Amino acid sequence: MLTLFSEKPGGSFCDGLSRRSFLRLGGLGLGGLTFPQLLRAEAAQGTGKSQKALILVYLPGGPPHQDMYDLKMDAPSEIRGEFSPIRTKVPGIRICEHLPRLASMADKFAFVRSVVGAKDRHESFQCITGRLNDNVPPGGWPEIGSIISKLEGAGPAVPNYMNLSPKMKHSPYNQGLPSFLGVAHAPFMPMGSVKDDMTLNGMTLERLADRRGLLKAFDGFRRNADASGVMTGVDAFTEQAFDILTSSRLLKALDLSGEDPKLRERYGKGTDQIQGDAAPRLNEQFLLARRLVEAGVRVVTLSYSFWDWHGQNFKIAKDNLPDFDQAITALVQDLHDRGMADDVSVLAWGEFGRSPRINEKGGRDHWPNVSGALLAGGGMKTGQVIGSTDRLGGEAADRPVHFQEIFATLYNNFGINPNTTTVADLTGRPHFLVDGQFQPMKELV
Repeated sequence: MLTLFSEKPGGSFCDGLSRRSFLRLGGLGLGGLTFPQLLRAEAAQGTGKSQKALILVYLPGGPPHQDMYDLKMDAPSEIRGEFSPIRTKVPGIRICEHLPRLASMADKFAFVRSVVGAKDRHESFQCITGRLNDNVPPGGWPEIGSIISKLEGAGPAVPNYMNLSPKMKHSPYNQGLPSFLGVAHAPFMPMGSVKDDMTLNGMTLERLADRRGLLKAFDGFRRNADASGVMTGVDAFTEQAFDILTSSRLLKALDLSGEDPKLRERYGKGTDQIQGDAAPRLNEQFLLARRLVEAGVRVVTLSYSFWDWHGQNFKIAKDNLPDFDQAITALVQDLHDRGMADDVSVLAWGEFGRSPRINEKGGRDHWPNVSGALLAGGGMKTGQVIGSTDRLGGEAADRPVHFQEIFATLYNNFGINPNTTTVADLTGRPHFLVDGQFQPMKELV
């Protein structure tokens, strides 16, 4: 593992760097895998050529489908709620009044109103793996980013799979779980618990752009480390790992300061305040995700806000929906403007829907029977609604869409056949990417 000494008092080298107090540069949230090990693994397996990518937006807590994309104006008031529908750019499609930007771009989105197959569990597992957290094979089911990493590979300058989520208080919301594909395909998590590891010699991630000072510190470290026997040498993979952090496309992609201020304004700010026991409502994550896939990252996941509204559903929604509306539409429009929409799939959803009946606290409770999803890009046929629910919004009435159908569609967008492609678990047993009865959604392909 590559280490760099930090500037703290105590025993030090001649350039003032501490002998004992040092920071690990190697273990940057890759499930314990160091950057050099990652690069060795990539070199051993080769890399893919496809530039297809996925941005997956996880809405922890379960957003209220009937207050967003599936309003029930003919239902009784205790079910209908406070919001009104508005027309969209696509005739016949109406969505919530608090999503006006989305309405104006409805031709670029597919609204799935009948997602089924969920469990009443507050966890990201199904949204990120497409599997239930039951009867798990040895090593655990891999996340979609890990599978894409394994099958497709990536260039040496960026990780295959990145998760922008912070470490959330409710641990089942968190991602980057171990799987039978191993740590080589776990996500790089620059905004999680590894953020502190991205500080060296007093320099934060933002200050890494000052490469002159950084390289001087690194060169000084190497001289003194070799002289003192702390490190006998730095191999080519370690040097490449260092380059990733200091001069690669990854560092540039993580730096938003060079973006056009007008574009950053289009995405909006949201808030960096933690919402509930989940994530901030931070809009710039969406811009960062676009920059990362543009730099060559194949799968980017992020967690946005907190949607478990057992009380004051409509008051909280009035804060959350406009920010989400701004961020998701800015992302999709940005992908279209850059000619990336056919290559980059976008999915936004939560682990389940909300109950039709509004409770005594003005909230909606857990409802795994049916939920919604928002899809865009990826060369998919957008500008449509898929599926419907009954009059009360409690059950799928027409065209139920299973979670795994959506995953099959995402794999298909990468050019991967989910029904014939397999990955092997720790016992060597092959697993198809989805169960055999699930196919890519015919409405979208």
